[in-house]
Amino acid sequence: MATSSISNGSGVIQSLGIGSGLDVQTLVSQLVAADRAPSDARLTRQAQDIASGVSSLGSLKGALSSFQSAVTSLSTNAQFQVMSTSTGDNTVFTATATGSAAPGSYSVMVQQLAQPEQLISTPIAGGSTGIVGTGTLAITVAGKSFSVAIDSSHNTLANIRDAINGATGNTGVNATLVYGLTGAQLVLSSDGTGAGNAITVAASGGDGGLARLAYTTGSSNYTEAQKAQDSIVMISGVEHHAATNTVSDAIDGVTLTLNTAKKDTPLNLGITPNQNAVISNIQQLVNSYNSMQTTFGKLGSYDAASKKAGPLLGDWLLGDTQFRMTRGMTDVVSGLPGAYSSLASIGITTQANGTLSVDSTKLQAALNADGTSVAALFSGPNGVATRLSGTLTSLLADGGAIAARNQSFTDEQKQLTDQQTALNTNMAAVQQRYLTQFNALDSLM
Repeated sequence: MATSSISNGSGVIQSLGIGSGLDVQTLVSQLVAADRAPSDARLTRQAQDIASGVSSLGSLKGALSSFQSAVTSLSTNAQFQVMSTSTGDNTVFTATATGSAAPGSYSVMVQQLAQPEQLISTPIAGGSTGIVGTGTLAITVAGKSFSVAIDSSHNTLANIRDAINGATGNTGVNATLVYGLTGAQLVLSSDGTGAGNAITVAASGGDGGLARLAYTTGSSNYTEAQKAQDSIVMISGVEHHAATNTVSDAIDGVTLTLNTAKKDTPLNLGITPNQNAVISNIQQLVNSYNSMQTTFGKLGSYDAASKKAGPLLGDWLLGDTQFRMTRGMTDVVSGLPGAYSSLASIGITTQANGTLSVDSTKLQAALNADGTSVAALFSGPNGVATRLSGTLTSLLADGGAIAARNQSFTDEQKQLTDQQTALNTNMAAVQQRYLTQFNALDSLM
């Protein structure tokens, strides 16, 4: 059997042979390392290649995803019908408009705001623990009713408040208590605004004490702290009522948000096409396309001085993707009736390095002259954004080319792991064989 000793006071333990004094363990380790070095080098190179490939696909997919977002912003006709609004006083009302709104100017007066009902009962002596009575309260709001049964164990004002709030089928009434000099008072508030959300309360049965909490319009049991009412807005002399302060059915394509009532004070509402938003979206598309082309260039680059190649140099996937994106962006769009059938016709042209530039003056002129044709150039059935959207969806799909390449890298990584495991097993057997041989040799010596 081999023994161990400390050599030259160095503190390094050496495995010495039985009779020869040979360092068998070191010799075996060196032989095993020499045997496995080529395989280790090969596996390391393969692992680095896979990591580089996965990273490059991530960069490619990221560039395409960003470009897809920009394409989506121009893929429907509605995104070219952007309207802007202006109001005489935003503290009174604000407005938004969709592409279906017609340009124009309107006089708007906010006569009153919609509000919920709020009732405050007469004081109940004894505060929240004051006894009110037993029986059933039937509460109605917005035409829907729910019942609250009060027995002798839950007949205080606080109990009644809790019973209302926790009632099954509560149709939109909140109860709370306020405390004054003469006792506690029950406050009932409707959830919703509008005249249809008035509250009525009927009391029946029991000891009759709940009659103090019954209410119909004009009843002396409650003070109407806030009346349920609709909003009223006058639009160019036409009176419009709504249950809320968000009015979306008064002007086609326009939503008004009412903030403050200002009777008899007409304010102007202007609705105009917002070409700046359209131009901004087109510029963003060009910027995203140029950024994507820059990524393509890096992935497929080659530096002659350093002889360093990009990770996807010569790769068919990169070449095919770049070709499809370039053609999708720059090819003429067939079947358009107007004067604009390509991006170049509206001032978006290709530069020597493959990127695009925008002639903002020419683009603005095209929008002014025939905005409908410009919209069709992008969002029509064969438009630039339409065809690019289909291509991008295909490339980025779970079963698309990029996903397939990623899966191949995953498969290669698994194979590499299996090879590494097999190598470790094989080298362990080689090491044991060497140890057996050297130990036998050492015994013979």
